[in-house]
Amino acid sequence: MLDYHVKIGLAPMRRDVTPRPGIFNWEKAEERGHKVVAYIEEHFATEKISFVDLKGINPVDVMFNEDDAQRVIERFQAEKVDAVLIINCNFGNEEIAAQVAKALGKPVCIWAPIDDSFLPDGTRYTDSQCGLFGVSRQLQRFHIPFSYIETCAVEDPIFAAGLRRFASVACMVKNFRGMRIAQVGLRPKPFCSVIFNEGELMEKFGISVIPVNLAVIIEQYNRILAEEDAKLEAGAKMLESRYEMDDITPPLLKKVYAFVLLYQWVFEAYRVQAVSAECWTAMQLAVGAMPCMAYSVLADMGYIISCESDLHGAITMALLSCASQGEKIPFFGEFTVRHPEDKNAELLWHCGPFAYSLRKAGGPTKAVNMRQWFPVKDGRYTIARFDQDSGDYRLLAGTCQSTDGPYTFGTYLWARFDNLSAWERKLIEGPYIHHMAEIEGDYTQELRELCKYLPALSPDGVEP
Repeated sequence: MLDYHVKIGLAPMRRDVTPRPGIFNWEKAEERGHKVVAYIEEHFATEKISFVDLKGINPVDVMFNEDDAQRVIERFQAEKVDAVLIINCNFGNEEIAAQVAKALGKPVCIWAPIDDSFLPDGTRYTDSQCGLFGVSRQLQRFHIPFSYIETCAVEDPIFAAGLRRFASVACMVKNFRGMRIAQVGLRPKPFCSVIFNEGELMEKFGISVIPVNLAVIIEQYNRILAEEDAKLEAGAKMLESRYEMDDITPPLLKKVYAFVLLYQWVFEAYRVQAVSAECWTAMQLAVGAMPCMAYSVLADMGYIISCESDLHGAITMALLSCASQGEKIPFFGEFTVRHPEDKNAELLWHCGPFAYSLRKAGGPTKAVNMRQWFPVKDGRYTIARFDQDSGDYRLLAGTCQSTDGPYTFGTYLWARFDNLSAWERKLIEGPYIHHMAEIEGDYTQELRELCKYLPALSPDGVEP
């Protein structure tokens, strides 16, 4: 499964110059470094974000020369940090900033706390913002991708938003590099649109596609049916309590829930972070049941599974989940039909795999032929797609707002866009297909930022 915990190295630094009254006062810089590090550790540490500081790295806990930088690199490597926040406590030192960033090869963010007020005699102690420009230029010269937070006080909401955004980006990078995705079965024959290039994914991004033969799947599924009756009975009762059901589904609920145990086994046995699965032809032929409702249960457990053998879709869902650091659940709603009355609204639909927790309160929640029927709750959603053509990999991202629309079967969201015609043209002209991933909230900035750290991936959007 995905790992949403991000460990960030905090690296306060100051200029290494001969001390003199005024602008390069060492003590003022070190005092600022201690203050902001303590504030960050106290106010931003959570179950999913932890920090590694520089305490004991030298007598002042602030780096300022190349020897310090090497010790910082060794500490951060030993602690296995996922990202680094470089803090300009005065003008800073662009040389060691680049040294640390280059050696670690992790996402790096630069920030300067806003400079203190001038003294009556005109003295100012830090010029932290000024130094930030030098640091950014040095990182550019070394071709080191970086993020930055606008110069502000550490207590400012701008800093909080910037740090959370950086943590989301670091979480995406951490999980994307070296991701393992299980491919369960082959794509449905008519779905040429979901073809992917396994070799390129490995060469460009280090992503491994793990093939899982359907014969193995069927054998494991039948073992679960034979040996896990108590779990299947409990799962069937849970499903039965959720829905208004047709006549076909109730006798098959144990077989439906068996998919939950089956895919949990796939994730564990193959050590994967996501699954791309053949769902609506082979499974029903092989075992006499459909997995759509099981995907819903698994989504609420935190498992990422794309249907219809869409491996790029699985990657997109995983990225969205990491953008929220696991706080929100992605779903897989494809562009299907336009709204009959609103020219900018579209039905984002799939036959029944969305997480049950995403359903809109107050409406009917049905199970028909082992598939869920319900609309998604209201909100603003990020919509995205990872895809490619001729090795040109892009990440399309935008937002939509829920709107009212006709009731229909399956799981779906009526989504309003600023310009649906522009979205239609974007999907038609490619390199995208109509399969999209969505998640509650606006993570478009985080997705664009992610592409800085993945040179083979370009950010993309839709012009209004």
